[in-house]
Amino acid sequence: MTYTALIVGGGIAGPLSAIALREAGIDSVIYEAYEKTADGVGAFLTLAVNALDALRVLDLDGVVRKLGFDTPRISIISGSGKTLGELPYGGARADGSASQTMRRADLYATLREEAIRRGVRIEYGKRLVDAEKTETGVLARFADGTTAEGDLLIGADGLRSRTREIIDPQAPSARYVGLLNIGGYAKDVKFELEPGVMNSIFGRSCFFACMQSPSGEVWWVANPARPVEPTAEELAAISTEQWRAELMAMFAGDRGPALEVVKATDEFFAGWNTYDFPSVPKWHNGRMVIIGDAAHATSPSSGQGAAMAIEDTVVLAKCLRDNTDIATALTKYESLRRERVEAVVELGKKNGDWKAAGPLARILRDPIMRVMLKRAARGGNESLRWLYENKIDWNEPSKV
Repeated sequence: MTYTALIVGGGIAGPLSAIALREAGIDSVIYEAYEKTADGVGAFLTLAVNALDALRVLDLDGVVRKLGFDTPRISIISGSGKTLGELPYGGARADGSASQTMRRADLYATLREEAIRRGVRIEYGKRLVDAEKTETGVLARFADGTTAEGDLLIGADGLRSRTREIIDPQAPSARYVGLLNIGGYAKDVKFELEPGVMNSIFGRSCFFACMQSPSGEVWWVANPARPVEPTAEELAAISTEQWRAELMAMFAGDRGPALEVVKATDEFFAGWNTYDFPSVPKWHNGRMVIIGDAAHATSPSSGQGAAMAIEDTVVLAKCLRDNTDIATALTKYESLRRERVEAVVELGKKNGDWKAAGPLARILRDPIMRVMLKRAARGGNESLRWLYENKIDWNEPSKV
């Protein structure tokens, strides 16, 4: 049976879904809420090796690896400047590939261009407002008054997914985890860093992560703790200089590169809140399904948000390829993905709690982390094998 899928969202999961579906012999159209020029997302992200493994199934790993630089290790450092331990960022693969750090906007643009090159149609300015199941498929309605019909609808529409609300009007809202995100790119930093290593610094008042790109530019992000969730308007009102002053006060008592990096940054990313979804009860209704952040947003502290979305797209395409009944295929997809992604969300929350530790917890944090990291090193980091060594076999049937 030949399906036609309506894909809502043109970020990471949308174009990849279209590419994976095409590999499975399924046509699709992407409906993106924003205009084509709305790509000015300044932040960066790291794709762990399991994300690259999933991209390899679609012959996209080489294309994506050209966008960034190797990030093979994470160095965990205290605010006093002491190295508490190191972790491989998944470890290198047999072909030498390692986790990759890149600008988010570059990844978005490249995936969309690749989808178009492979014959996928993308329509811009199409914000989903409603959708309903019909006798033969699904009908989607957009804010501009237009509609579209297909056999199924895939919601790759992110944290505030309209598709999730349509599938389940009682769906929970995202959980605010008490951390903000702010960052930027610093030039001419004199502090010497090993290129490509992610330095994760648990400061006395604020978490700070940075890495040096091959060009010498330092890419960084900080996570100030905020117990009360700021509104979007409150965040938008904070200027770069206000952020700079706040961060420099937070890092004043720490040793390491944070102060110099913040001082050397001309412009900061617009600050944003951190959210996750512990569990979303309903992922599909037989004709509509959610993937990526719409189904299981995880804190950036997991280092796996984009990777989980990428894995979703390949598994969903396999299930639709191998099961002639759409509802059966969506049920199979959920059964293959739910346990893994919810474990990743839990991991991200635990990691984030270390960042938001209060004064008493901070006293205990460094010695506890040092013991944990030594134990992980002695065990060959076996505790994280489940995270990084997830393999998706495209040729293995996924029938119920």
